[in-house]
Amino acid sequence: MAAPRDNVTLLFKLYCLAVMTLMAAAYTVALRYTRTSDKELYFSTTAVCITEVIKLLLSVGILAKETGSLGRFKASLRENVLGSPKELLKLSVPSLVYAVQNNMAFLALSNLDAAVYQVTYQLKIPCTALCTVLMLNRTLSKLQWVSVFMLCAGVTLVQWKPAQATKVVVEQNPLLGFGAIAIAVLCSGFAGVYFEKVLKSSDTSLWVRNIQMYLSGIIVTLVGVYLSDGAEIKEKGFFYGYTYYVWFVIFLASVGGLYTSVVVKYTDNIMKGFSAAAAIVLSTIASVMLFGLQITLTFALGTLLVCVSIYLYGLPRQDTTSIQQGETASKERVIGV
Repeated sequence: MAAPRDNVTLLFKLYCLAVMTLMAAAYTVALRYTRTSDKELYFSTTAVCITEVIKLLLSVGILAKETGSLGRFKASLRENVLGSPKELLKLSVPSLVYAVQNNMAFLALSNLDAAVYQVTYQLKIPCTALCTVLMLNRTLSKLQWVSVFMLCAGVTLVQWKPAQATKVVVEQNPLLGFGAIAIAVLCSGFAGVYFEKVLKSSDTSLWVRNIQMYLSGIIVTLVGVYLSDGAEIKEKGFFYGYTYYVWFVIFLASVGGLYTSVVVKYTDNIMKGFSAAAAIVLSTIASVMLFGLQITLTFALGTLLVCVSIYLYGLPRQDTTSIQQGETASKERVIGV
């Protein structure tokens, strides 16, 4: 009798992953168009901030629909948001860690060759798997570990761009670059798995958790806007360079962000990584048709590795999408016997 229900659950998970993949691919293609076609480039920091605001508003709207009445909606906000400073602080951790990750990634790119950066930054995929094992008490089979590292190699090849000779000499500090990339990789794995653990460790609504996280996200991104482009924004305006295409990109990023949280809630961060890899492949193929991008041998090989790794990871296995509570205690009792 449980089989039909399991099939529905599987179909829902596959649906969420497929939508997230398509949204991410569409966002990448649209972003590429806006950054190459618009004469007056907009400030990317303001776009990120607006994206966080829209995700917050969408989450509020979905929560209002979920609660069913204005009274229950107000009570939920009062209890979980306004009256829970500890929960707000707990959900501010991913936002702060992601901010550190982005800054470390930029620092690493400034001190490493682009090829070295591409290869080392993909270590965030196995790092996420390691954090999943350590923080959520899950186990991965040998075949799953092989598929994770195969995915890492595949994404690296898909995004590989041959180094071009240049006469400009850039002073770099490789030691600083590797240190920064290590911090960025650890931040990426930790923040994603931390958010997953918060989502799955209580019965609090996903949309309440999103509201808590996006509130802190808005504050973090506003600080980024001020520090990165404050002077220019004061001169040109917050919405400088915005077009209908830019707003479309922001919409895709907002809806894609909500679907990402759904994927993390009902699958896991490792599956999110596989979905993101598939989105990279799809967006590159779309770029071939729309922008005349040339497919290379490394891209074809990388795409093959990504597809094979997704197949291997998706083979029948123990369910890893829920936190295994009490698993450690049961093992200790077995040992004691």
